[in-house]
Amino acid sequence: MASAMLEVVLRRDRLIVMSALAIITALAWSYLLWLAASMRMDGMAMAGFRMIPAGIGLMAPVWMPWHWFEFLLVFGMWLVMMVGMMIPSAAPMILIHAQVGRQAARQGKPFAATGWFVTGYLLAWTGFSLTATAAQWALERAALLDPKMASASSVFGGVVLIAAGTYQWTSLKKVCLKQCQAPFTFIQKQGGLPHSIRGSLLLGLRHGAYCVGCCGMLMALLFVGGVMNVLWIAAIAGFVLVEKLLPFSVLISRLAGLAFAAAGGWLLLQSTT
Repeated sequence: MASAMLEVVLRRDRLIVMSALAIITALAWSYLLWLAASMRMDGMAMAGFRMIPAGIGLMAPVWMPWHWFEFLLVFGMWLVMMVGMMIPSAAPMILIHAQVGRQAARQGKPFAATGWFVTGYLLAWTGFSLTATAAQWALERAALLDPKMASASSVFGGVVLIAAGTYQWTSLKKVCLKQCQAPFTFIQKQGGLPHSIRGSLLLGLRHGAYCVGCCGMLMALLFVGGVMNVLWIAAIAGFVLVEKLLPFSVLISRLAGLAFAAAGGWLLLQSTT
């Protein structure tokens, strides 16, 4: 009887956590769609201007330095994008944490809420978003991005694709992918799930760091296809899911790396003709 009641509670908790993750993901994608729609100029001349992701079609001359509010808007765009793209692939680990937490609560043992683990995980992607924002600023100042935040140079696009393709074959990529793909193995290597808030935050941060190591170079491809190209964002997010959820992910990762490198080589050849 007690075990049946526990299973009912665990099933309900899984449903609650999955629903919360789905809502967070849907809100993030809704925001991205809204930004993308506001930045679609419908043929308006954009030469000499850059788009500011404010949701109101805001533009600024390309020669004008970024103001603090523009940095915050771009940072917010990247952070929301990372939430929408990465939360689905982190769901298995989050659900395991929630399940263990509920079992500990039923046994009267202290255990930090799953939200602390998620917070730590998102802190890792917050750091990545700050880095991406700074990179976007530098690329715009170097005139390597067009007004739609996509590559304005075949050479630059080719180099990024080749770099991303090469990274897919590195040992660091393989190690990080394995940690992201196997939540139980990750937990065992970390000595189990911690019971304290600090421990859960650090574990989430560590797991997020592995995910950044696994997917950070894939996110760099956004500078090639367009930071606000929704189809491109969705394609990369879908590939991240495939990499993490399918059992033969290393093969998929390396085949994709060959495709990225080949596309980059083709762009470099195009730039010389």
